[in-house]
Amino acid sequence: MTMNIRSFAATSATSPVALHAIIRRDPREDDVAIKILYCGVCHSDIHQARNEWHNTIYPVVPGHEIIGQVTAVGKNVTHYKPGDWVGVGCMVDSCQHCASCQDGLEQFCENVATFTYNGKDRHDGTITYGGYSESIVVSEKFVLRLPEKLDPKSAAPLLCAGITTYSPLRHWKIGKGHKVAVVGLGGLGHMALKFAKALGADVTLFTRSMSKASEAIRLGADHVVLSSDADQMKAVTNHFDFILDTVPQQHDLNPYLATLKRDGTCVLVGLLEPVEPPMNSGLLVMGRKSLAGSLIGGIAETQEMLNFCAQHNITSDVEMINIQEINQAYTRMLKSDVKYRFVIDMKSIETENL
Repeated sequence: MTMNIRSFAATSATSPVALHAIIRRDPREDDVAIKILYCGVCHSDIHQARNEWHNTIYPVVPGHEIIGQVTAVGKNVTHYKPGDWVGVGCMVDSCQHCASCQDGLEQFCENVATFTYNGKDRHDGTITYGGYSESIVVSEKFVLRLPEKLDPKSAAPLLCAGITTYSPLRHWKIGKGHKVAVVGLGGLGHMALKFAKALGADVTLFTRSMSKASEAIRLGADHVVLSSDADQMKAVTNHFDFILDTVPQQHDLNPYLATLKRDGTCVLVGLLEPVEPPMNSGLLVMGRKSLAGSLIGGIAETQEMLNFCAQHNITSDVEMINIQEINQAYTRMLKSDVKYRFVIDMKSIETENL
């Protein structure tokens, strides 16, 4: 075992995220060891650091939008070599044999995927630690190749915010001729606009503030609808083929369901737990409409997404920070004070002494 790897961890639900020593295993035969250079900051990191999902194992080292370079590989690794630029997303393992895993949908592993942090290693039972650290060791099957055309700094959020919005658009086969609406303009919403536009759809942003209109259009929206304006909402009744709702807080779904066409689908990618106010099922029944959910993507689809981004020159809009600024970043995220994703320059951790 390798000792004294520098990381930043939360040691309780109320403690700041701070320097903490962790242990990383030596690479197994099928492992890839990675020096972490950039790590995106996801709202899930706050949920886990503060135990808001009531499942946090402390100490917790967040971070599942990881970009770095390979430093060593196990003897059975065939796809990567030292020096390669790679990524690690939300998962580092799965059972590999259930129906979902066999279909390349490891995120839906029926025996529960091993998540990049706050998970339990399937082989030795140790707790997984994420990307707020100087290195990580991951099974080759869960390592992603970073295309040369992508800027590594702004590619990091693609590994969660990117795939979370790309996957439902691809699953529901969104393309030319489709009218797509996106609810929410944050880390996920800004990626949804870029992807929907690149796929050829006619794209609308639903927003509560028209001050976001010019920014939405810059990101790919063709139209902006003020969701608090009854007349604007009425004008798009039965209008959309597909709605991607990226808002993670409880909000009223009914006005958006009314804007779906017959056979249209609204997909949630946020955990609303529960839906409040209650959903009017008549809005679904009377138009054969669907309300669905989606969770990141499998490894193959995530690699497809990275390649698509390279082809279409898509990255996340990011603000770079040092690891020492992570607690201030959390505070700003809770105020929606970032456009649109923080990324940590992990070189900054090298100044810390354990």
